[in-house]
Amino acid sequence: MGLTRSYACRQVSVIIPTRNRAQSLATLLDSLDAANLPANVALELLIANNASTDRTASMVESRQPKRPQDSLKLVEHPAPGKSRALNRALAEAHGELLMILDDDVSIDARCIAKHVEAHQQTDFAAIQGRVLPGKDPEGRGADPKRLREYNIPIIDYGDQIMPIRGLTGTNMSFKRQVLESIGGFDERLGPGASGFSEDTEFSIRIRKAGFKIGYTPEAIVYHELNPNRYGRAYNRDVEFRKGVSRSMYRQDSIVFNVIPNLIANCLRWLIYRLLGKTQKVYKTEGRVLKCLGYLAGKFRRVAGPHAGTES
Repeated sequence: MGLTRSYACRQVSVIIPTRNRAQSLATLLDSLDAANLPANVALELLIANNASTDRTASMVESRQPKRPQDSLKLVEHPAPGKSRALNRALAEAHGELLMILDDDVSIDARCIAKHVEAHQQTDFAAIQGRVLPGKDPEGRGADPKRLREYNIPIIDYGDQIMPIRGLTGTNMSFKRQVLESIGGFDERLGPGASGFSEDTEFSIRIRKAGFKIGYTPEAIVYHELNPNRYGRAYNRDVEFRKGVSRSMYRQDSIVFNVIPNLIANCLRWLIYRLLGKTQKVYKTEGRVLKCLGYLAGKFRRVAGPHAGTES
């Protein structure tokens, strides 16, 4: 589905789903206050509060946008699920351009302007921005030799605008025409539901509808480093749940795809372990857990809700 490059954007709706991360969210809002925004583009900030029990609501309500043409609104959605909160906020958004940021990032001052610029200069209907490591609570940056062990999404396809296949919800934008054509996010997926993959499934529907997805390197966010996410145990759990999530929207052949991948990655894991390639061991272990999660998810749906229980 083609889109012309004469794209006029008068308002950007930035949607931030959040749950019990008041301090991280405040850091993000501070970075948004310091952003260099296009003078002729209004900013609509929608905080999709997903049943937070901390000071999120009061913190947001105490803030005011820096420019008179901008707005800030708290959108409450008490039912658990990031996708549900996103869909609620999307229903209230007015912008021609819809942007989604995670609540544990801070933005580069040019991030929003560069999203707008990329949409104006290309025929991409959806844009993925760059996601780089930020700092930990002590103000320390990431160790380049241990990037995987922080268990954060790092999106960096280089220094050129280019077509890509999928979006990561941490830093993405799409034209309103996309939402009107394919609808919102799958509420079975994402944090508060299956755990992951709401952005991946959304990307699949974007491509199936004939839209193009692109990457722009200058729309940058910095993902905070949270010590609670470090290490192998967290990574195993994440990758397993990614596999379970994938089993809900994909129909990969178990015999010809999933099991061969599982065996191949087990062998790779053993080889990398013997060779002492620790980062490759880390990555391959995640792939093994993702395959196991996919198989577990399929088994649960075939066996039904009482699988594994005694009568």
